[in-house]
Amino acid sequence: MRGASSGIGTETARVLALRGVHVIMAVRNMAAGKDVREAIVKEIPSAKVDAMELDVSSLASVRKFASEYNSQGRPLNILINNAGIMASPFMLSKDNIELQFATNHLGHFLLTHLLLDTMKKTAQKSSREGRIVNVSSEAHRFAYSEGIRFDKINDESAYNSFGAYGQSKLANILHAKELAKHLKEDGVNITANSLHPGSIVTNLFRYNGILRGFCNTVGKLVLKNIPQGAATTCYVALHPQVQGVSGEYFSDSNIYKPNSQGQNMELAKKLWDFSMNLVK
Repeated sequence: MRGASSGIGTETARVLALRGVHVIMAVRNMAAGKDVREAIVKEIPSAKVDAMELDVSSLASVRKFASEYNSQGRPLNILINNAGIMASPFMLSKDNIELQFATNHLGHFLLTHLLLDTMKKTAQKSSREGRIVNVSSEAHRFAYSEGIRFDKINDESAYNSFGAYGQSKLANILHAKELAKHLKEDGVNITANSLHPGSIVTNLFRYNGILRGFCNTVGKLVLKNIPQGAATTCYVALHPQVQGVSGEYFSDSNIYKPNSQGQNMELAKKLWDFSMNLVK
């Protein structure tokens, strides 16, 4: 599970461990990951939790992680793409791609692609449905007007931090939709869905002082707490009621309609091809 060292990622890891899942936390900060692991094991002595290093904003780091995971011969039944940054100032990743798009979408896209064979083998051997879960956001509704700026991904002059965040969250939805289509065509027992976890007070707000101040005062009265925020992720990853459901978007543990761009399969196919080209 990617992004497990803070916020809803930590709570999701705890709940999965409580349900008997062997959780591999993919974390950028191994010291923080170790702390989370120790806290979970202290609360749940039977928990099986390990941490592996991954910086999802770096394609080289994603490749290294996937290579190490695949070479260990571990099964993989559930993949949760959770890590993210929000509304950051304009920056480029190590691969010279706008940082929010690189972190929130492209790293997860490549990670999923590289782990998919392992997931297929696990689903076949275990006869259990594999599940891929992209943690998106209702902020996808605030993406740039054209949805994905294919020709302006790195255009600093046209950059808007919230538009870019919305774009990356729309990409999470479109990725899951197109992936679900591929999995169905391949006839494999794996689903792919995306979800909105709820508006939560987490360190996603670290780049925006005004929002952070709001969340620390008024927000705690109206926003979800972290366990509530993790509930939909855990539902989509584990619940029997989601068996066979694929290509959908969830909110509050129910299927929910994304905006029209989030339902546009032509846009999903274009993003898939664009992303494949970027990670080659």
